[in-house]
Amino acid sequence: MSWRVLRLEGVGKDFDRADGGVAQVLRDVTLTVERGAFFTLLGPSGCGKSTLLNIVAGFEGATTGGVSLDDSPVTGPGTDRTVIFQDVSNALFPWMNARENVEFGPKMARLGARARQELSEKYLRLVGLDADGGKFPFELSGGMKQRIQIARALANDPDILLMDEPFAALDAITKKHLQVEFRKIWNETGKTIFYITHDIFEALLLSTHLAVMTAGPEAGIKEIFQIDLEEPRTPSNPDFAALYSRVESLIDEEVQRMRAR
Repeated sequence: MSWRVLRLEGVGKDFDRADGGVAQVLRDVTLTVERGAFFTLLGPSGCGKSTLLNIVAGFEGATTGGVSLDDSPVTGPGTDRTVIFQDVSNALFPWMNARENVEFGPKMARLGARARQELSEKYLRLVGLDADGGKFPFELSGGMKQRIQIARALANDPDILLMDEPFAALDAITKKHLQVEFRKIWNETGKTIFYITHDIFEALLLSTHLAVMTAGPEAGIKEIFQIDLEEPRTPSNPDFAALYSRVESLIDEEVQRMRAR
């Protein structure tokens, strides 16, 4: 294991405004994510969730504070972190079939053909698409493309999967199915997940930990929950329903505060 803890300490992020001023999007965000956790960020639209994920990914730098893996600061993108995006239409290489897309990272890492084949077979089987490796992206549904994107990410063997609303663009039935399947994949692989969603149900279904963010500007962390719900998780469970109501109330408070401003 290369690291044990992902830490965000006092992270703030400013952007220059067109009028010459400064917009402070994030302020003093402090989080700890243990290895193997499924940690989800939830909050009102525009509160800076994606900006925070980009800082963890190393795509952007923090204005104040910082991100570290144990004692090593995150100063840019790295092979220990892989991002899975919402927009599946542009996520895959259209000139490569599904198997070639999954093998792309290992090929760039100079793994041999046999090792790449074993990896692609393993992860295509894990996401339930072992019979579709020869298909090109235009032949795949949105849900299948997202499965391929997940398989490709896992084939790179990152320490952390950073996921920015990966199921938001899918239809309700496909989304529900993938939520269940992805929790099984997380259980099987033990990967650390840093996840963004607007969907409270999705957050409670998937997560071990949930952070509710305040409304922007100067967004921060309102409350953090450790989620210990009975399995399988279902809204018919009174504990699930009570936690859903609690989180919904916190977000409603922030929405009302944002509107009042």
